[in-house]
Amino acid sequence: MVKARDVLFCLGRPFSPFYGMAMSARAWLYQKNIFKRHALPVPVVSVGNLTMGGTGKTPFVMYIVKKLKELGRNPAVVSRGYGGAARGPVNVVSDAEQVLMPPEMSGDEPGLIAESLPGVAVITGAKRAVTGMYAVKRFGADVIVMDDGFQHMGLDRDLNLVLFSALSLLGNGRVFPGGDLREPVSALRRADAFVITGIDGHTRKRAHVFRQRLNSHFPSIPVFSSRYRSTALLHSHKPYGCTVDQAKQVPLFAFCGLANPESFRLLLVRKGFQIMGFHSFKDHHFYSVKDIKKLMDMAFEKGGAAFITTEKDYVKLKGRVGADIPLLALGIEIEVEKEFDVFLAERICHGDQGAGIRGQG
Repeated sequence: MVKARDVLFCLGRPFSPFYGMAMSARAWLYQKNIFKRHALPVPVVSVGNLTMGGTGKTPFVMYIVKKLKELGRNPAVVSRGYGGAARGPVNVVSDAEQVLMPPEMSGDEPGLIAESLPGVAVITGAKRAVTGMYAVKRFGADVIVMDDGFQHMGLDRDLNLVLFSALSLLGNGRVFPGGDLREPVSALRRADAFVITGIDGHTRKRAHVFRQRLNSHFPSIPVFSSRYRSTALLHSHKPYGCTVDQAKQVPLFAFCGLANPESFRLLLVRKGFQIMGFHSFKDHHFYSVKDIKKLMDMAFEKGGAAFITTEKDYVKLKGRVGADIPLLALGIEIEVEKEFDVFLAERICHGDQGAGIRGQG
């Protein structure tokens, strides 16, 4: 079956070189400080990607924040807040004591981060230099973690991380609108480290080959591997509460709104869940009453006794789905090789000594 995305890429292929040149020119203007860059008085860690598909940025941001907390730091997360209705220059999603905005205002990813990381300030806004400085002054943040920041070049960073999904890697290797890349591959020179996410038994071999390619083309940039681990099963109706193993005995109807929905479907299948049907929505989709009814009808038709979705979708739907079909969400954490933890600690401490060179990406 031909997907609309494939048609778009086919039609857009002749325009890819022009978009790629425009993005390269933009990066050069920031590098030369013709386009103004701003610096914060605290270390900045950016988590981003080169591709348009999902690479696991949200769980990786949460992983980094937890590691920084273990190091005794007071990190804050700043995000663009894509998909959220809040349009202020500074939107406080969490003040480190309580969540102040619903997901429809903050955006689904900041909403999930705020709910998952009590004690951490989460702020959205278009200009990360503004939201970052607010976090420093208002909440005493001593490290800023910037979500989806690789292309946001208006803020200097001390650690520039680029993530690749083991399932999709570089996609078709072409720049938008002819492919999955936001910028030409040469933009990866701005990175301080690469992380390949979601490696499992099915993707380990191709991830290893890709890691070797990165090492060959960018020998000075370290590459780290990571995998997803299912942690818990969230449920919207307490009487139905069950463990992950118990849920595997229940016929489930799965759905999600992700940039790469196939990755979630494959994860469920490989984890051994009984998936009777699957439906995907566009990334950052906010569910209407009509959407919920449509999902209910599809689940009944396919014989699903419960829904299962992602945590990112769950925060937008809990309390809105009736008891006829319980709503479950698979909790996911990311596990990174221990060498990355050492790398992160060294880079942050190095920045504190004033000897670090701020990244330009």
